[in-house]
Amino acid sequence: MTVGFLTLGCKVNQYETQAMAAEFQRQGFSIVDFSQQADVYVVNTCSVTAVSDKKSRQALRRCRRQNPQALVVAVGCYSQLNPEKAASL
Repeated sequence: MTVGFLTLGCKVNQYETQAMAAEFQRQGFSIVDFSQQADVYVVNTCSVTAVSDKKSRQALRRCRRQNPQALVVAVGCYSQLNPEKAASL
């Protein structure tokens, strides 16, 4: 199984993504570049500005285009502030 990560926003998000990637590797996943096709995509979203909201939505949509069968996981600020919208993407 493969997983791709994209981190938007602050240093806290960067740290959290590193911790998640390490755990995925411990569980036997191979980490691939976010631009590659993966079985799982994790997008660590940001919601500090309207631009970061837009980038978060675009990233979630991009996962669907790259692999419609993939599990897409939205974490971070945008997904917490807009859970219904994030889930619909």
